[in-house]
Amino acid sequence: MGVSTTKSIAVLQAEASSEDAGSLKRVLTATNLTMLGIGAIIGAGIFVLTGKAAASYAGPAVVFSFVAAFFGCLFAGLCYAEFAAMIPIAGSAYTYAYATLGEFVAWTIGWDLILEYLFGASTVAVGWAGYFTDFLRELHVNLPASFTQAPLRWDEVSRSIQLVPGGVINVPAIVLVLLMTALLVVGIKESARFNNIIVFVKVAIVLLVIGFGFMYVNTANWHPFIPANTTGRFGDFGPSGIFRAAAVVFFAYIGFDAVSTAAQEAKNPQRDMPIGMLLSLGICTVLYVLMSLVMTGLANYTTLNVSHPVTVALAAAPQLAWLRALTNVAAIAGLASVVLVMLMGQPRVFFSMARDGLLPPVFGKVHPRFRTPYVTTILTGSIAALISGFFPIDILGELVSIGTLFAFCIVCGGTLVLRYRRPDLARPFRTPWVPLVPILGILSCAGLMLSLPPATWVRLFVWMIIGWVIYFLYGKSHSKTAGSDARAAL
Repeated sequence: MGVSTTKSIAVLQAEASSEDAGSLKRVLTATNLTMLGIGAIIGAGIFVLTGKAAASYAGPAVVFSFVAAFFGCLFAGLCYAEFAAMIPIAGSAYTYAYATLGEFVAWTIGWDLILEYLFGASTVAVGWAGYFTDFLRELHVNLPASFTQAPLRWDEVSRSIQLVPGGVINVPAIVLVLLMTALLVVGIKESARFNNIIVFVKVAIVLLVIGFGFMYVNTANWHPFIPANTTGRFGDFGPSGIFRAAAVVFFAYIGFDAVSTAAQEAKNPQRDMPIGMLLSLGICTVLYVLMSLVMTGLANYTTLNVSHPVTVALAAAPQLAWLRALTNVAAIAGLASVVLVMLMGQPRVFFSMARDGLLPPVFGKVHPRFRTPYVTTILTGSIAALISGFFPIDILGELVSIGTLFAFCIVCGGTLVLRYRRPDLARPFRTPWVPLVPILGILSCAGLMLSLPPATWVRLFVWMIIGWVIYFLYGKSHSKTAGSDARAAL
């Protein structure tokens, strides 16, 4: 009882099929879900993190980093798809853990998901602000530097947070987060429609960059394809740099699992959730690999450690000057849709936790007209806006990566546990090659976690302690599942 309590699959499925006034509105199709996945995935990976990963860790071999990160995501994605089809409810990994590994693990993963969705939205908003400011500069509109950058930055040499001279607050990032929050309060259908338009624009422009960019690639920039590690430190180029970069660019893939938080708003979740997650993951991987080849082929990888690396890469080929403005448009639109989907995910996790009693009831409120979790959406957006205004992308990006990887490990483990405890359950989608796929998912995600720096692990541990304190002070004593007949013996 208590921390080890699991929630009945039957109860979860009943909640998922509920159509009362307090439930979420089912309006999303397989196309909507796939577009939400693409909307979340294509953004920071291409437009921000590719340059940093290539310049700092892997060189042109960042291509292999994307492939390594993809396999970690694929194994986890197959496990997510099984759960999402079987338990089509808003809580994502939190709900799956509750059904298999117990209440304490569920709380832990729910708290951890804040790192993925809330901090993820903040991270991408910071990247968006860099492109937006550059775009305005191209139009000869110069925003004050003090109001377009955070007052804090991460110093790689001293591994510490330092003040940025002249930096006050990142206003563009804050404004973006607040606008996306307002859209999500109004409705999921409106948000999905807005996302569909953005996805079409940014994918079209990405394909233009890939197609025309390959025509002007300087193959000399690909040599050496794997720069040598001259320092002896793990992650400073060489083979270890590929894995270090994989942990960084892993952030680029996190969007596909955010689709699972919309399960309670899908029309036919049993069929459409696996399609949306896995199809968006596959499409985006191909685009990532091609884009990273073009970028490192157009410009030397050492020049790409900037907040807008695609623009820098295109500047190396004067014939592609016409694409620079379009790329900024794609980045501005694309990163905005990533923020939208991240901000969509977090409130729905809070919504599920509140319905289980682990958070105060106000977190589970649904707007009477819009049928959206408006209280948690406004709360999430407000916090994300403040974080994006004051913190740099480096710290945020690594925190998001480790939080996401941890969630993926739990989902893979949960798939394994439920297969052996409840082999009789109806599974509209079955993860293939169990136990191999879940085990490979755990090993690949854990391996990527280990390649992240010790400081990131410390931050994760501190964050987890804060969450556990809240659970034992509030969540444990208010849990509805622990005190009801819904404690199902699996």
